[in-house]
Amino acid sequence: MSDRNQTRVTVFILTGFPGLHPEYYGLASAVLFFVYFITVMANTTVFFLFATNRSLHKPMYYIILNVSACDLLFSTATLPKIISRYWFQSGSISFTACFVQMYFVHYLGSVNSFIFLLMAFDRYCAICHPLRYTIVLKNSTVHILSVTAWTIATIVPLMLVIRAYPLPYCASNVINHCYCDHIAITVLACTDRAPYSFPAFVGAMITLLLPLAFIVFSYCAILIAVSKVTDSKTCVKSLSTCSTQLIIISLYYIPRCFVYLASQVGITFNADVRIVIIMLYSLVPPMINPLIYCLRAKDIRECLVKQFCIKIGHQSA
Repeated sequence: MSDRNQTRVTVFILTGFPGLHPEYYGLASAVLFFVYFITVMANTTVFFLFATNRSLHKPMYYIILNVSACDLLFSTATLPKIISRYWFQSGSISFTACFVQMYFVHYLGSVNSFIFLLMAFDRYCAICHPLRYTIVLKNSTVHILSVTAWTIATIVPLMLVIRAYPLPYCASNVINHCYCDHIAITVLACTDRAPYSFPAFVGAMITLLLPLAFIVFSYCAILIAVSKVTDSKTCVKSLSTCSTQLIIISLYYIPRCFVYLASQVGITFNADVRIVIIMLYSLVPPMINPLIYCLRAKDIRECLVKQFCIKIGHQSA
């Protein structure tokens, strides 16, 4: 056996954005730190508003709380390491830590997908079956469905880690990405990837496309139900209650589906463009989702204004 086959990788190196010139490392770290800071502050604000206003203790807002928790955890699992890559020139990550990060990247992505399915189900029940809404979707029901989503989402990411961890990594240890994910890691294995990449692709499609299929069905049903309403004000009001969820769901699914479909039809991007696209759809939505809640969800907007007025009143007193 050759020396190459006897040597096993013990640490990986994250390149971040491969084509970024060193003189822009400081700017890159500052931008990424700003994104992380805003993400933490914005989603923490959602938690604070929820904890201090019982008017938000409704099924729809419990679902939004799940999205905020998922966004906060995903950003925390990915951003600190890539910030240190540019801030402290520390791009190395241990073998085990890389797989732990890979697990959480795919796990939290799966949780998001299932929570968006629950979000669509909430709007479907509210608009298509309004008389049964309070019976079908009680707070306790949302709690059970949310816990189920967080539990079921462990299956595919755990399978990915269990299958990828024992592979022989004996060549390059440089990961051309900003964080560890399944493709970026397994491409470095000294073995044929086909037996591992196809099941991973199937798992990704299950966690992505099955929820998406129900989401498309639910919103088609909503549009059909709304189109039968003769009162224009009621029609607009019904659609406006879906706008927040639809914007958030679109920000999550459209870029991901574009990247997956592009790869299947043979459209390729260079490493820099691909990583920028992935970082945009991975890290921008967690930062702007709370802004969408506050601008589009009436109850959250009113609670935010109330808290702001209370703070101003205390300062002026």
